[in-house]
Amino acid sequence: MRSSYTGLLGGLVFSIVLVYLLIVVNFQSWTDPFIIITALPAALAGIVLFLFLTRTTLSVPALMGAIMCMGVATANSILVISFAKIRLDEHGNAVRAAVEAGTTRFRPVIMTALAMIIAWSRWRLGSATREQNAPLGRAVIADCFAQRWRPCCLSPASSH
Repeated sequence: MRSSYTGLLGGLVFSIVLVYLLIVVNFQSWTDPFIIITALPAALAGIVLFLFLTRTTLSVPALMGAIMCMGVATANSILVISFAKIRLDEHGNAVRAAVEAGTTRFRPVIMTALAMIIAWSRWRLGSATREQNAPLGRAVIADCFAQRWRPCCLSPASSH
């Protein structure tokens, strides 16, 4: 069991580093990807808090859900930051670009979160046959509740 945790945590760290390097190449900058990656600790904190509140043990399915949520959080942050950069290039006002990016991208981020909550809610509830996968659903739903406001509010503001 310890090797499963070690492997998943190693995979999580490796995926974060790999995603960071890929975003560096895409944005041709070291700072924008760093801002995007700052979405990940908030997502992990939300997942751990929700698992604690629901008295769910940290298991392999929960860690798999955390890895999946890292991808969604990163994708949302990338969309918001790239939109803010486009707006900044258009009118040159960093505050206005951040506000426009946050307000414009808020609805798609919330729609993604609601779709994930609806899709994973049957996993979160668990039953006699699905109890082993309930931590996976709980981790995904926790991320949706705890993390979705962050890309629209903090990412554009911290990027300028």
